[in-house]
Amino acid sequence: MRSYPVPGLLLWALLPFLFFSCDKQTLENFKNEPLSDYLPLQVGKYITYRVDSLIFTNFGRNEETHSYLVKHTIEAQIQDNLGRPSYRVFRYTNDTNASGPWIPTGSYFITPLNNSVEVIEDNQRFIKLYLPISDKTTWKGNKYLAPNPYNTLFSFSNDDGMQDWDYQYDTENSTFSYEGNNYNNVISVEEANESFNVPIANPGAYASFTKSIERYSKNTGLIFRDFTMWEYQPNTGGGGGGYQVGFGLTMWMVDHN
Repeated sequence: MRSYPVPGLLLWALLPFLFFSCDKQTLENFKNEPLSDYLPLQVGKYITYRVDSLIFTNFGRNEETHSYLVKHTIEAQIQDNLGRPSYRVFRYTNDTNASGPWIPTGSYFITPLNNSVEVIEDNQRFIKLYLPISDKTTWKGNKYLAPNPYNTLFSFSNDDGMQDWDYQYDTENSTFSYEGNNYNNVISVEEANESFNVPIANPGAYASFTKSIERYSKNTGLIFRDFTMWEYQPNTGGGGGGYQVGFGLTMWMVDHN
């Protein structure tokens, strides 16, 4: 069915000097790499993703996963709505076998700046990448969002305080595998990972889950995203189980040029 819609100091002291020097050099290489290495932008570039979209049906009592393909294509270099040099990206969707026509489903903007990369989509502005690329680097990637940015779509509290999310790099694991696809030279941006009463052990109690992470591969771009936000409300009327509200989106690269 098709659907279109975050080591101890003592150990280091004991490491051989040569190993320490190599590790330090690797860390410095990350810090000196430009963001364009991990998000190359040029007109005509495309990436195709397989998407699994989690939705809740039957008044939040059932969940379904809808799968499809989405192709992101850089169509033009323009100015964004703040007048800055930017790139306009169009999205096209298809079934998982790409057996039908590619259907346009909207666009967004990617704006590279001196020390960061911003994405503007549906009038929401995110700081996706930030310099330097280091595990010690943190930034407020959602600081431009309005309060409760998803309140017109979902009646949940997961988006409370999204402006305060601390984005942070994880460069420790440079390889990543998902659904039989292997990616190299990967950096991860961890945005949020919070849960309460998950798995739902007590259906009579409130539960929530929020996770947002993106992974980028050198000379390719975004290769994986997991963005899931849902809330469970128990049935206080005593008529059985509760209901869930929210969404889940998992996407991974299957093709690119």
